[in-house]
Amino acid sequence: MPPAADTVPPTAPATGAVIGLDIGGTKTRGVRFEDGAVVADESVGSSNVQNVTRAEAALHLAELFGRIGGGTVAQVYAGAGGIDTDADAEALAALIAPHVPGARITVVHDSRLLLAAGGASTGVAVIGGTGSAAWGRNSLGEEARAGGWGYLLGDEGSGYWLGREAVRHSLRRMNQGLEPDELTTALLASCGVDDPNKLIALFHSPDTGRRYWADKARLVVDAAAAGHTASQELVDQAGRDLAGLAEQTVRQLGIDGPVILGSGLGMNVPRLQESFRTALAAAGITDVRILEQDPVFGVLQLVAEQG
Repeated sequence: MPPAADTVPPTAPATGAVIGLDIGGTKTRGVRFEDGAVVADESVGSSNVQNVTRAEAALHLAELFGRIGGGTVAQVYAGAGGIDTDADAEALAALIAPHVPGARITVVHDSRLLLAAGGASTGVAVIGGTGSAAWGRNSLGEEARAGGWGYLLGDEGSGYWLGREAVRHSLRRMNQGLEPDELTTALLASCGVDDPNKLIALFHSPDTGRRYWADKARLVVDAAAAGHTASQELVDQAGRDLAGLAEQTVRQLGIDGPVILGSGLGMNVPRLQESFRTALAAAGITDVRILEQDPVFGVLQLVAEQG
């Protein structure tokens, strides 16, 4: 299970500011809490080393702490995708530490933030954003996880998955001798190319990557909302794929829920939400909730549980 790198320096203050970090595939959000109140809330580029270089991650963290302040901080609680080993957590903690000397730094998989932000201490959190994953905990403290393997091995139902499927859809039509449809036309315009065949080289180009193609998910969502059948099918499949991650985790933990869906796609695409709910209902899981606040606001609950 995703570990938590939890370091408590002997000189760590017992009270003071708390900083919450939500480190996703496209951005890093930092919120500074003082006495439980938000005093700073800023976002910069991703500092997840699975998506950017270590140097880029360090620069983005420096920019973020420059905006929200470092210095005297009691705790930093960070959730990030790709925290799969103690080494992953410790590496990110090491990038954060210079900005908050003496602070207690905890690094966990970002799905933990989501569950806490949903007001639950047990249940299953599902990330439907740039990537996808599910993580949960039961009343015995047992944990389980599904997915979260990264875009080369999984991330079904994610923004990257939808972007890639838009490309595949366009290339498939090209091979069949069909004219570009609404989705392909929007994709070509967004990519700045005039022929579906050029999408092949662009997709494999070092100038594009996970974040570039995840951003194209919005084209699929917009086309689906406008009635484009193939795009509707893709959004529906994304919801079912995310539900599959949730169901696997629920079964492993032996619980009924709640299942909380969050992140960019999960919180903002009604059609995906409906597909997600329907698939889980068919599996007998009915306590399904859509996250109503951003995951970073689960930090205060996690800090309180930590003691």
